[in-house]
Amino acid sequence: MNYLLGIDLGTSGTKALLINASKGGEVVGSCTKTYPLYTPKPLWAEQEPEDWWQASVAAVRELIQTSGIDPKHIKGIGLSGQMHGSVFLDADSQVIRPAILWCDQRTQAECDWIMSTVGRDNVVQLISNPVLTGFTAPKIIWLRNHEPQAYKQVRKVLLPKDYVRFRLTGEFATEVSDASGTALFNVIKRDWAWEMLDAIDIPRDWMPRVYESPEVSGRISAEAAALTGLAVGTPVVGGGGDQAAGAVGNGIVEPGIISSTVGTSGVVFAFADQPVVDPDLRVHTFCHAVPGKWHVMGVMLSAGGSLRWYRDTFADAEYSVAKALGVDTYEVLNQEAAKAPAGCEGLIFLPYLTGERTPYPDPNARGAFFGITLRSDKAHFTRAVLEGVAYGLRDSFSILEGMNVPIKQVRASGGGAKSDIWRQIQADIIGYDHVTINIDEGPALGVALLAGVGTGIYGSVEEACKSVIKVVKTTRSNSQAKLTYDKYYQVYRSLYSSLKGDFTAVSNIAGV
Repeated sequence: MNYLLGIDLGTSGTKALLINASKGGEVVGSCTKTYPLYTPKPLWAEQEPEDWWQASVAAVRELIQTSGIDPKHIKGIGLSGQMHGSVFLDADSQVIRPAILWCDQRTQAECDWIMSTVGRDNVVQLISNPVLTGFTAPKIIWLRNHEPQAYKQVRKVLLPKDYVRFRLTGEFATEVSDASGTALFNVIKRDWAWEMLDAIDIPRDWMPRVYESPEVSGRISAEAAALTGLAVGTPVVGGGGDQAAGAVGNGIVEPGIISSTVGTSGVVFAFADQPVVDPDLRVHTFCHAVPGKWHVMGVMLSAGGSLRWYRDTFADAEYSVAKALGVDTYEVLNQEAAKAPAGCEGLIFLPYLTGERTPYPDPNARGAFFGITLRSDKAHFTRAVLEGVAYGLRDSFSILEGMNVPIKQVRASGGGAKSDIWRQIQADIIGYDHVTINIDEGPALGVALLAGVGTGIYGSVEEACKSVIKVVKTTRSNSQAKLTYDKYYQVYRSLYSSLKGDFTAVSNIAGV
């Protein structure tokens, strides 16, 4: 038997997924272990790397035990994870401070400094993207500016999944898709942008070795084997940042197939044979996990995160109902949202709860409900959140259309794809049918497949995807609903422009 293991280090927890490549990628089992996210100040977001490691160890060990398989039959391991986060290690490879995450917004001044110091045109030439608050480079400069004693101790900077790789294998390594989101990587050359590092005075040797995603980057150490139950020497491939890995898990490995993923963030992901850059820099151009290929990606920061915030803040009654019925609170919220009409009679939600990235790279952007009347009830507010996220996704689709990126099929994934009503809302607002696939395991599946490529079980990433992934369901876009949404979308689009100055003023007053 040929088993493959995917480990996906997310923002809320780490998931370990085991598939049987000898049986068409059949899912043998999965296990998820959660951990906290810390917000020591407004718009800050941090986690403890040790929490990631302990969760990874526990998830893998439990998965091996419950599956009952011989660990020696696991032929390869792939790693995925939340992108952009900064793990700072000292000369003894010890973590210096909590990791600063992808959704942290503290670094706008550092972004501005980098763009000014290097020059906008040079930045785009070197990394094919702007420098944004979520990215890794400004976090390093922030540490230099605000925690100089910690900065003096730094000898290595790793991305989240690559810290887990280090603990598993003892190797300092990353891969091209995750490295693309550091603002320190030459996406076209698929190597570190050494000139960028030199220009902002970041030591070159702080960067780990970079691999293509299916390449073997290390092997399980004796120490990691004892903790996890894995076999010593099991190959660990490069893997991928969560979005590129999720795209492989959705079969987004050829032109025209687009993924629309609603997890904590919302991502619209398009395959590209060549690196193409939006002249207005509203979407990212990164290396794909497919060797020699790229992708274009629009990212909104609070997609599923908006619904989770709404649930945690306003859904106590729905929680009680769900508990009594033995169902998930989200299911009750979906039923409530279905009671409101398309467009919510003019109630519009702006999903900028942690600032925004696409199409507005603005850390000061704030969430808002607009258009409240006496008729606005719980159903309207709930549906407005679902619609607001879909409007945000449509922004990315509009940019892709303007770049002449082919859109032949949209594959919905993430938690937002599991909801029939939310999937229908997305199809209606965006204007494309949305399909779902037979295995909804996202990044963990993607990196498991990459491990299969790197260990020779599959001949290519494309072959791996075709052997495992099948379309199983189609949600048709409703043309009548789209006519309604088209009108409200224009209002949605205008609200950011109208409120941009107020967002900045509120941020200044609040001091965040």
